[in-house]
Amino acid sequence: MSNIKIVATNKKAYHDYFIEDCIEAGIVLVGSEVKSIRLGQVNMKDTYCLIRGDEIELINLHISPYEKGSYFNVDSRRSRKLLLKKAEINKLRGKVEQKGYTLVPTKLYFKQGLVKVEIATAKGKELHDKRQSLQDKQQARQLERDLKNYNR
Repeated sequence: MSNIKIVATNKKAYHDYFIEDCIEAGIVLVGSEVKSIRLGQVNMKDTYCLIRGDEIELINLHISPYEKGSYFNVDSRRSRKLLLKKAEINKLRGKVEQKGYTLVPTKLYFKQGLVKVEIATAKGKELHDKRQSLQDKQQARQLERDLKNYNR
């Protein structure tokens, strides 16, 4: 398997949405942004994707300005174009046009030296779904603790 280094994950997306299909996309960045990402200065909270014409844009991804970047630094929350094939964009467009689906970035990582973003088609959770997944997580954690204590 290729060398993958995960830089950021969108934990809120897993809490707020049912994640279905995931797809890998390249992202158009400036050199100083790549350096900031390498340092881990990125925040994916409240990030989402929009389809505009034949392009998909990543909106609200916060990449802190690179300290030594001087005038090469760009706006930290600017929209960034995603690199996908036309067939992939059309497939995602068809899915998003269905009721309740949206495009949410889940991970930002380096793959063979290139910055990639994993975007997923997701369906929003209701409040009771969020409570249920939180309860399931707590039960699994408790089961782990009980098994650990039982083996001692």
